[in-house]
Amino acid sequence: MDGELEDVWRRESPHVLGALVRRYGHFDACEDAVQEALLAAAVHWPREGLPANPRGWLIRAASRRLVDALRSDRARIDRESDAGLHVPTGAAVPGSDDSLHVLLLCCHPSLAPASQVALTLRAVGGLTTEQIAAAFLVPVATMGQRISRAKARLSAAGARLGDVTAADLPERVGAARQVLYLIFNEGYAASGGADLVDVSLTAEAIRLARELRRRLPSDTETAGLLALMLLTEARRAARTDGRGDLVPLADQDRSRWDRALVAEGVALLEAALPSGPVGPFQLQAAIAAVHDEAGAYADTDWLQIAELYRMLQAAAPGPVVTMNRAVAVAMTEGPDAGLAMLDPLLREPALERAHRLHAVRAHLLERAGRLPEARDAFHEAARLATSTPEQRYLLKKAATIAE
Repeated sequence: MDGELEDVWRRESPHVLGALVRRYGHFDACEDAVQEALLAAAVHWPREGLPANPRGWLIRAASRRLVDALRSDRARIDRESDAGLHVPTGAAVPGSDDSLHVLLLCCHPSLAPASQVALTLRAVGGLTTEQIAAAFLVPVATMGQRISRAKARLSAAGARLGDVTAADLPERVGAARQVLYLIFNEGYAASGGADLVDVSLTAEAIRLARELRRRLPSDTETAGLLALMLLTEARRAARTDGRGDLVPLADQDRSRWDRALVAEGVALLEAALPSGPVGPFQLQAAIAAVHDEAGAYADTDWLQIAELYRMLQAAAPGPVVTMNRAVAVAMTEGPDAGLAMLDPLLREPALERAHRLHAVRAHLLERAGRLPEARDAFHEAARLATSTPEQRYLLKKAATIAE
């Protein structure tokens, strides 16, 4: 039951939070009430069985706790009256787009971009503070403070879910895209735990990206984001073997790739590219499309990928883009050229504990024949990795070199 409860919670918590915030406001208090409802579910559901409508059960339980909390705080009597507090008696089925509304609420203009993203990853993605800190490459304590300040600022601004309208979309869509991108990434390459992929996160990110594109059909970057997700998700079945171990791109069985998702992603990209300015998500989708359209790893058009990464670095410069570009440069100009781009990144504070930098460097050192250095780099990458499948893969690579 524990695993089933966790699955239901991950799937339903954004909808439950959205329903409460839409009805009552008070984002922080709603989040606390939802957490209490989950604790109640952890007590009742193993004994009584999973309810027919878990979302409705959680909404009713959270609503009761929220009403009790607000009524007990005499300083909030006026707000109780304004909110028209009552415990719902029906099944309390929220609108299908509650998660998107919460996403847009968290992208409130009173918040700094980094705070918008962090708060939404918590509220919509259901990520822990540790997972969000890993995504931002910052200490956990720093991220905890950032989320707390964001919730306080949102409350001080009087932001309510019902105030979010279609007119807010153009102002908030950039932050919304970035949030969905990070939610998808956390699902596709989980920052910790026993599984490489969290399918519930990738599915929710794709669902919300589809909804966002439906609201903004002419927004080419939103189309690019959805295309990137689909083209990446298409490879999911081939990314792990029967034991759950990581399979690198070069070794994947491409017959297991989802060609329907590839076709949909390519069609989205081809429609978006001629329609407006080419942004970072369209460029990343184009890179993913080049990989997906290669019949075999040896057929990959690395020259085109290297050029797309050059364009991406010009459009959205950053150490992670440089790290990824170094791989394409290594494939076209040799491993030493790629290593020359990577080595300065070792001094980047943002990548100080990023295991992928050391993993990429290890692969290039191995290709360059610098085997002792490659082995050390694989060990360092494994030490920093928090995902069990990635740790196993990196340690196996180090052991292979040692033989």
